Amino acid sequence: MRRETGRAVAVNGRSVHVEESGRGADWVVFEAGAGLGRTSWDAVLPLLADRARLVAYDRAGFGRSGRTPGRLGIDDLAADLAALIGEVVPRSSPPVLVAHSMGGLVARRAADSPGLRLRGLLLLDPTPESAPVYDRFDRTAGKVDRVLAVTQALVRLRPLARLGSGNLRRAFPADTYATMLAEDLVPAGIAQTRKELRAVVEAIPRFRAEPPGLPSCPTVLLSPSRPDRGRAVQRTAMTAHQRQWVATLPDGLFEVVDSGHLIQAEQPGAVAQAVGRLLDRTGPR
Repeated sequence: MRRETGRAVAVNGRSVHVEESGRGADWVVFEAGAGLGRTSWDAVLPLLADRARLVAYDRAGFGRSGRTPGRLGIDDLAADLAALIGEVVPRSSPPVLVAHSMGGLVARRAADSPGLRLRGLLLLDPTPESAPVYDRFDRTAGKVDRVLAVTQALVRLRPLARLGSGNLRRAFPADTYATMLAEDLVPAGIAQTRKELRAVVEAIPRFRAEPPGLPSCPTVLLSPSRPDRGRAVQRTAMTAHQRQWVATLPDGLFEVVDSGHLIQAEQPGAVAQAVGRLLDRTGPR
């Protein structure tokens, strides 16, 4: 049962909704993927509650966070993440940062921020900028945006919102899904997802030309073994590029997990174990 109420935290002139849980001297911060927010970590947080202080949040414009009049870029979202860590996490306790999917772009850019120290970085099925899926991503995103535009209108009808979100209903606990349905699967939430999709389109050329610096902290990448239906070839290519990126890191580890893309929902134990290993490796601060 979801009980966290959270609080508003001001970052860069914006307001983001933050939920804090757990206990201990260590800290872990969670960055969601596109179309998802703090609730996407609900299955993972209880597994780490006795190990560390846990911070999950909604990006600006999403979930319970304040709305934004314009479109924020990946650099803006990364700046918000870095500012959030500075506001919530004690400077003496650098956190492990966990990020899913598109959140990996945000987390990598944030990790490159001057003055931000991380104890470890855990990435769940991120898409490296070298991946071929980004070669014509502007066209792909255009097609997805047209679908989302229709979805944005249809979710006003609650039965259609439930019908169109069966993948989330099957993946997440019932109370988590109910919160997603009420907060995220609404016109404003779909509109924000469309903005973030465009932000990725605009960010990729720069990521390819000027990629963020390689993380100096221990880094783990979890890659799912099960592709989406009809996307086995794309999954193979994605996995290869993920391996290649990890191989460039000064302290990186690549692991395959028996899961689909929503690793935090399908294999929360694997995520919690990876966080625990990062905390164990780097020791108390």
